[in-house]
Amino acid sequence: MLPVRGRDDRATRAVRILGTRTAWTPVGDGEFFCPGCGGDRNYQRLTGRRRFTLLGVPVLPRGATGPVVECASCRHHFGTDVLDHPTTRRFSAMLRDAVHTVALAVLAAGGTCSRTALEAAAGAVRAAGFEDCTEDQLAALVEALAADTGRVLGGPCGTSLAIELHEALDPLAPHLAPGGRESLLLQAARIALADGPYTPAEREVLATIGAALTICATDVTRLLAAARTPS
Repeated sequence: MLPVRGRDDRATRAVRILGTRTAWTPVGDGEFFCPGCGGDRNYQRLTGRRRFTLLGVPVLPRGATGPVVECASCRHHFGTDVLDHPTTRRFSAMLRDAVHTVALAVLAAGGTCSRTALEAAAGAVRAAGFEDCTEDQLAALVEALAADTGRVLGGPCGTSLAIELHEALDPLAPHLAPGGRESLLLQAARIALADGPYTPAEREVLATIGAALTICATDVTRLLAAARTPS
C-alpha cells in the first residue's frame, strides 16, 4: 500500500519555501571562558537582525535579536551572561591575590611576631602563585600596612582591613565551589594557629573572611574548630 501524503508533507514544503534567517553583526570581541570548549577562548559579541525568507531569499524584516557571544573555536552561541565568568587566567590571579590578602590580614591580627606564622603564611602565598614570596617580605608588608593605616598590629579587625578583605574575596566567592571557599578559610585558620591558639583579633579577622566568602557563621565556627584538630 502506498503511503498517504497529507498535511505533514504540505507543512514540510511550506517550511522549505518560507523561513527565517538571522544576519549577525560583530560589535565587540575579547577572551572568555567557553562553557562548550571548557577553556579560555576568543569570542565575538554579535547582534542580529531577523528576516523572513522566501525560497531562501530574505524579503521582510522581522526585528532584532541577540546580543549573543560566539566562541571563535566551537562557534556555539551563548548568552552575554557567560562573560561574567572569569577566564582561567583571571580566576587564577583572583585566587592568588585573595590568598595574599588573607595571609596579610591574619598576620596583622596576630602581630607577625612568630616565625612559624610567617612561614605558614609564606608557604600558602607561594603555593597560590607568588613563588618568590618570603617571610621577611610578608613581615615588611604587614608593618608598612600598619604604618600607612595607623593600625595596631595584633589589634581587632578595623574598617579598612575589612574593606580590603571584601574587595579581594567578594568577586571571587561566586566562582568558588563550597569546598573551595571552606579550603581558603581553613588555610587562613592554619596560619593563625601556627603560633598557638586563636587570639580574639584573629578570630575576628577569620569571621570577616568567612563572611566575605559567604560562609554562614555556624559553618565558620565548625571550620575554625576543625582546623585545630591535627590531621
